[in-house]
Amino acid sequence: MNIPKTPGGERPRGTVRDGSVCTSQPGSPQVPRAKVKRILAILDELYPFDGVCFLDYDHAQPWQLLFATILSAQCTDARVNQVTASLFRSFPTLEAFAVAPISSLEEAVRSTGFFRAKANHLQTSAKLLLANFGGQLPSDIDQLTSLSGVGRKTANVVRGHIFKLPSVVVDTHVMRVSRKLGLTQNKDPVKIEHDLMKILPKASWIPYNQQIITHGRLVCVARSPKCGECVFNSQGLCGG
Repeated sequence: MNIPKTPGGERPRGTVRDGSVCTSQPGSPQVPRAKVKRILAILDELYPFDGVCFLDYDHAQPWQLLFATILSAQCTDARVNQVTASLFRSFPTLEAFAVAPISSLEEAVRSTGFFRAKANHLQTSAKLLLANFGGQLPSDIDQLTSLSGVGRKTANVVRGHIFKLPSVVVDTHVMRVSRKLGLTQNKDPVKIEHDLMKILPKASWIPYNQQIITHGRLVCVARSPKCGECVFNSQGLCGG
């Protein structure tokens, strides 16, 4: 593949600059700007960003994306999409989730795993959205994470897809592949999020999320990475 080289002296926006490197948090690696630019160029060529969310939801009902993301914990997006297709027909409004027998919600989400906790998160979040936010999703990350079962990853999915706010979503793929690429040395998701926010141009935050997740699913598979097929490996950009 034809990957463009970094023009001399060109600085990507949104980075912390230190000569020719991008710096992140103390204890994290200093990453050459040229390496960051090449990684992003490869991702853009391999996985052109189309802005389509992996999770299905009614765009007129944005709370559905929040609920689908809660269900996606330790579950595949494909399974979540199968479950939410019937779940949102059975419970089409926040009010329906709020008053539903918890046993009905548990049965509806059983196949996503951890179904009792997830059913409780959905019902509690529905009640909180109705009571505290007038049934509307907030865009503020602190308000989002005040909801049941919502951490920074889930909140950033909502912020990026619903509100188009540049956000870095750190799931297991982003954690694993970003470490292999040398963009962070941290293992804590919040520290990785902050590392990537400082290293990557702001305009690349949302595309990077989906591109790295796709690469992690197709090539850099956790249990059996296909290193022989990986462009990052052949280009000397992956530390393995």
